[in-house]
Amino acid sequence: MAAADFLPLTAPMLLVAVAVSMRPAASLRAALARARLATLGGLGLAALSGIQLAVFGPHTSALIGVAGFGLSIRLDALSLTMLALVSFIGVIIQGYSRNYLAGEAEQARFTRWLLLTLAAVQMLVLSGNLVQLCMAWTLTSLALHRLLVFYPERRAARLAATKKFWSARAGDLALICGAVLLARQFGTTDIATILDAAASAPAGLVAPAALIAVAAALKSGMFPSHGWLIEVMETPTPVSALLHAGIVNAGGFLVIRFADVMVTAPGVLHGLALIGGFTALLGAVVMLTQPSIKVSLAWSTVSQMGFMLLQCGLGAFGVATLHIVAHSLYKAHAFLSSGSVVDRARAPANPAFGMPVRPLDAVAGLGLAAASIILVGGLFGHSPASAPALMGLAVISVIGMSMFVTQSLGGSTRRAMLGRAILMALGTATAWFSAQAAVAALFANTLPPAPAPGPAGLAVIVLAVISFAAVALAQLTASLWLTRPTMQALRIHLAHGLYANLLWNRLIGAHRLTPRASLALFGKGD
Repeated sequence: MAAADFLPLTAPMLLVAVAVSMRPAASLRAALARARLATLGGLGLAALSGIQLAVFGPHTSALIGVAGFGLSIRLDALSLTMLALVSFIGVIIQGYSRNYLAGEAEQARFTRWLLLTLAAVQMLVLSGNLVQLCMAWTLTSLALHRLLVFYPERRAARLAATKKFWSARAGDLALICGAVLLARQFGTTDIATILDAAASAPAGLVAPAALIAVAAALKSGMFPSHGWLIEVMETPTPVSALLHAGIVNAGGFLVIRFADVMVTAPGVLHGLALIGGFTALLGAVVMLTQPSIKVSLAWSTVSQMGFMLLQCGLGAFGVATLHIVAHSLYKAHAFLSSGSVVDRARAPANPAFGMPVRPLDAVAGLGLAAASIILVGGLFGHSPASAPALMGLAVISVIGMSMFVTQSLGGSTRRAMLGRAILMALGTATAWFSAQAAVAALFANTLPPAPAPGPAGLAVIVLAVISFAAVALAQLTASLWLTRPTMQALRIHLAHGLYANLLWNRLIGAHRLTPRASLALFGKGD
């Protein structure tokens, strides 16, 4: 079985081999055909890896290297899920970019770096040791930068790439320091061994957990380092899709992979939940003020990444994994179909929506959404007392349904829709808990259960639920208060993200970037 252990490794190696072979390609058509076969082959290898996992169970391959330095593959439910997700999105994006960039003089160069970026992400999610994890983490960022400045003459692209570069380097440093601490603590670089031993560690692993949290926050664009994530719009649309649907999820994956380490440091998880929750709320509010569809989608990603790290901070690692998969598929589709926004805007609107919402109707809608969670959660054996984090996240997730329920409460036309709205809320709650139960079963032997929250943890959960409910209430009643002069001024401030990004620009001196300096860092050279 030793040879079979490395079957998943052939997926990224295939992408690398094809990317390297494209340099002397006889024709662009032949190069693109090989790239297509490579991404499809990677997806097929991910499927074969699933069969391998089903037959042999979770395992880590032998190390190819010495003294903990080298390659090893960790194949379990988490790595297989991420490998399949990255491979599938890679197939879609490569196929889309083939037509999107048709006629571009540098299409072959773009495809090479796309394949290398996908290979680096695959190596990251398959990492079986800390050294490989840190190397793949860094290579993912460096390869992505070549795509971010595909048009290096665009100043906005250079500005975003510069901020991303320095944020990524800070994240790299945090991860490397955390990995060194873990290797010294447990005397090994093998990730599976570290995770198994973390539960019996003599003391909480606060320092490495905190460094992992910092690396994840920087990778996922948490406030206040989120500026680069909303400014990478000068890249080709396939790059935006790859970044927002895949690479930005690496922060969440890192926390989930080291979940056994993170649960030993409740304070770190609480801090991660607070940062993630605030970022999620900020992104959700600001995205509503953006006139550009791609910028609005970018702020949506900021919000979703914040919510994902909030889930991780509350110890719901399985739910966070489900969120990564769902968000990746949705956001890839959203970016790749962003050109159809005009057609969607011209579509006839439902006359039941767009009318003013009374505050009492809004409160009633939130109450019905929460009641559906309590009812359906009880049928699945959950309650606020037995699973406060899970129930809190469920309430936040289904609060989005309150928009539909609330708009069905007033007027004769809306009342006719009330029954259907309530059924939809109950159906959404049922689907959420069903998906959660399936994920819990799938990752039962991979991820630790959510720790029982103490007083501080309960306070974080309550604060999160109240905050998200308040934002939903404000959105539902926006037509009643947005017309006021004070609120119009607030809207302007929100449209600029409360100026945190501008302050970040000044902090790192990004506004002083010159074309020559930019090309020195991110030029077209291969």
